[in-house]
Amino acid sequence: QVQLVESGGGLVQPGGSLRLSCVASGRTSDIYVMGWFRQVPGKEREFVTAMIWSPRTVYYADSVRGRFTFSRDQSLNTAELQMNSLKPEDTAVYYCGVMRGAYGVMFHERYHYWGQGTQVTVSS
Repeated sequence: QVQLVESGGGLVQPGGSLRLSCVASGRTSDIYVMGWFRQVPGKEREFVTAMIWSPRTVYYADSVRGRFTFSRDQSLNTAELQMNSLKPEDTAVYYCGVMRGAYGVMFHERYHYWGQGTQVTVSS
């Protein structure tokens, strides 16, 4: 089992920034991919970004590329999502997930473990 805890969500004005963190514990040796997804009520969980931990490879959704940056502190089993130039359409609950394999990193159905989610609201 891998336990994931997200933090860092909140309310921010359009154009502002937030940094989300995801701390992994438990069987962290199972982690091959870590990803961030987001979800709004009534819609499917949407891919935001994912990182293959070794060799380190990062993927981004077109909607966030150039604005969001996914980084990792291997020693702390912590991953961070830096979100800049936020837009109202970025408003969602953001979830951190982990896969034990590397195929289908953009599909939430492939992830084995999830955190509880953290709310991000972009509004003036």
